[in-house]
Amino acid sequence: MLSVKNIHTYYGNIQALKGVSIEVPEGSIVTILGANGAGKTTTMKTIAGLLKPKEGKISFLNQDVTADRPDQLVRKGVALVPEGRAILSGMTVLENLEMGAFPRKDSEVKADLEKVMDRFPILRERKSQLGGTLSGGQQQMLAIARALMSRPKLLLLDEPSMGLAPLIVQDIFKIVKEINQDGTTVLLVEQNARQALKIADYAYVLEIGKVVKEGPARDLLHDPSVKEAYLGH
Repeated sequence: MLSVKNIHTYYGNIQALKGVSIEVPEGSIVTILGANGAGKTTTMKTIAGLLKPKEGKISFLNQDVTADRPDQLVRKGVALVPEGRAILSGMTVLENLEMGAFPRKDSEVKADLEKVMDRFPILRERKSQLGGTLSGGQQQMLAIARALMSRPKLLLLDEPSMGLAPLIVQDIFKIVKEINQDGTTVLLVEQNARQALKIADYAYVLEIGKVVKEGPARDLLHDPSVKEAYLGH
């Protein structure tokens, strides 16, 4: 579904990605692991069209999308839930969700609104509340629900568990798994390596802008070097 080949991305003169290549098959959950500064968020931003690679190619559904703008990618079925959530804090929960459906012209937006509020009942309860007044966990749910309103084929999730209480983290990972089971392909960047590897099919490890290890998530969960670096053993 998504093919990222040899991308080199820069911030000014500083090279953040040095030939990153990843594949995300349709229907799968793929996770990218790595320490702070490894290039995980830069990879997500490059895929989402927020940053342009100097070299390399990004294909989505067998179409070259390397030069596409973020709004074009959303229309093609790629939705990013950014690190830090990026909730529209001065707008209500309902308005945030409606913003997620901005590229759509079909008649099923209302039905999808009901569907995401069924999945996240707290959002139905708080639909008239300003996004900025929600707790961290509720904001994360709103960010995911807002992305789902665009009906993505591929959901990019950047650090969804960051800064959340352990019980909420469990909920978020359960929701990610359910979204995938409902037919949405997921690319997940996550510092909580153990949880990510438990729900993913395949994993990549990034270090200083390069993929240094990849393989089936189950194998990496038991890989001694991954355990030592990311799983606290």
